[in-house]
Amino acid sequence: MSQVFLISAARTPIGRAHKGSLVSVRPDDLASVAVEAAMERAGVPVNAVDDLQLGCGYPEGEQGYNIGRRVALLSGLPVDVPGSTVSRMCASSLQAVRAGFHAIRAGEAQVHVAAGVESITRVGRTTRPEHLHPGLDGGRFADVYVSMGTTAENVAASFDVSREDMDSLALRSHRRALEARADGRFDDIVPVTLTDGTLVAHDDGPRPDTSLERLSSLPSAFTEGGPVTAGNSCPLSDGASAVVLAGEEAVDRFGLRPRARILATSVCGVAPEMMGIGPIEAVRGVLDSTGLTMKDIDVVELNEAFASQVIAVCRETGIDIEAQLNPNGGAIALGHPFGMTGARLVGAVASDLEQRDGTFGIATLCVGGGQGMALLMERMS
Repeated sequence: MSQVFLISAARTPIGRAHKGSLVSVRPDDLASVAVEAAMERAGVPVNAVDDLQLGCGYPEGEQGYNIGRRVALLSGLPVDVPGSTVSRMCASSLQAVRAGFHAIRAGEAQVHVAAGVESITRVGRTTRPEHLHPGLDGGRFADVYVSMGTTAENVAASFDVSREDMDSLALRSHRRALEARADGRFDDIVPVTLTDGTLVAHDDGPRPDTSLERLSSLPSAFTEGGPVTAGNSCPLSDGASAVVLAGEEAVDRFGLRPRARILATSVCGVAPEMMGIGPIEAVRGVLDSTGLTMKDIDVVELNEAFASQVIAVCRETGIDIEAQLNPNGGAIALGHPFGMTGARLVGAVASDLEQRDGTFGIATLCVGGGQGMALLMERMS
């Protein structure tokens, strides 16, 4: 089986949904910006790409009609390079990375583009009551339609996560993101040019004015008196990301310079009402399959869907919040465009390892509907 290498990564800035910097950009155009940049950085001939798979949490409207195929064409890949779309909600583009990892390992491909996009601004996410399956709407099977905010409240209650700890984590996310921006550590961002010529080069989300006082004054967002607020949750967002993966043969043939080697991936299911704990078993899965322990891991990029679930996951897996977790901030500050985030985390792990001279890193996130997913990689350069 061929080893699988991460060659390059790119992402757009992340805009706030409905009122941010990217509201005027179609999601297929947004994703093509990330794919073009990732391909240029990789130095791989466009005709060497075997497949493009794009993750999208809500593949409907402008994100429908197999947006992955459209992005392949819009990105300048030859017409004979196929494209597909995959949805695993929040882990959609991490699933696209996993598909490329498997295809290359199996000898069915040598170069795979894994991308992700979400424009919540431009997709209605309208689900009518008659569309809900009665057995999965709090019925005899599960409640897969449960509000994500309610799942965060459930995790906070079950794992005894305090409001104070959640707000502290949120403040940490903003401060680290602002520090990373000031230091130029977001080296994977590619600017987006709007139709009026405006250049969008930074994420909308990080707030210099955030403080514990401001965060603690915010009202409960989902349950009266509950600890989950808008301040310790990720905002709805727009954005796109892409990575280029290659096997050993392609690395040798094209003289590529791998940034990291993918070692393992893992996916698991959990109760939908507790979806935030999904990374616990997913992280354990990649560690068990490689024989590593959390002490061997230099950095963990854990998607900050809600502060409550991040804290619970860190406690249960042994992730050191100060030493290992999200060194450049996370989704509470940056935002979480559902289909984009998985591939963004993979690129972030590669950058973190390079910037911190680390060796092993994990990208992981919880998934709406009750799932978890993780990927483990080793720095090469």
